[in-house]
Amino acid sequence: MRTFLAAATGLPTILPTAALVVIVCFWLPVALGVASARDFDADADLRSWGMGGVPVAVALPALPALAWSLSVATPLLLTAFAPPGPATGLLRLVVPVAALLAAWRLTCLLVRPLHRLFPDEPGLRELRHAGRRAA
Repeated sequence: MRTFLAAATGLPTILPTAALVVIVCFWLPVALGVASARDFDADADLRSWGMGGVPVAVALPALPALAWSLSVATPLLLTAFAPPGPATGLLRLVVPVAALLAAWRLTCLLVRPLHRLFPDEPGLRELRHAGRRAA
């Protein structure tokens, strides 16, 4: 447990941990019924990030959750299987950036099948129009 807490609150991983806390602080009022999950949909357009067609409340929480999971799991695996040394230390600094890029790509792949569940979102309509123009 100590290793897990050190990995989650260590210097490079603290950024995805803070983002995950923000996501929890968003979903807590939604779960209590004080706010609606659609309150932030008009504020952001995720099409340029490759996550259009689903609500912001669905796509955006997945990104820090995946980045946090990858950022915490990788140092734990390094601690368990890699010998300590300068290469391992350098790899621990690179992991959060790589985890963020991998999480972004995974989020894009995960939200793509969800387009069908949200037909009112702008990303899906543009995909349909692009398909008609190509045909």
